[in-house]
Amino acid sequence: MLIYVDDLLITGSSKEIIEAAKQVLKDNFKIKDLGYLRYFLRIGFSRNTDGILMHQRKYAMELIADSGLSGSKPAGTPVEVNQKLTTSEFDTYFMHADDPVLTHPEEYQRLTGRLLYLTIARLDIAFVVQNLS
Repeated sequence: MLIYVDDLLITGSSKEIIEAAKQVLKDNFKIKDLGYLRYFLRIGFSRNTDGILMHQRKYAMELIADSGLSGSKPAGTPVEVNQKLTTSEFDTYFMHADDPVLTHPEEYQRLTGRLLYLTIARLDIAFVVQNLS
């Protein structure tokens, strides 16, 4: 059982136990059964004979659109091998003047946080996003 604010997700390998749990909840609370899981906490779920697939396609498309990158083409990760990202304090101390400070760090922080959430289903970007973080 997974509870998030006012949403409740019940899962398991036994339909009988799931139905019994739902009945107990119905007897004690006013609940609405939405049926099979399709979307929860910005994670999509698709079923087939092999199992359940978790994806964040809709979330990724929203992130791309919100960032103004809808018309962009795919490219390799533009991070050099062993690239070290530093703070402005580090740059000042070691006199690195060629590294400009971000004018709006909040936008960068928000985008980085959204990308971190995207790594739940996209492990291929986890390393780069962790470096940005």
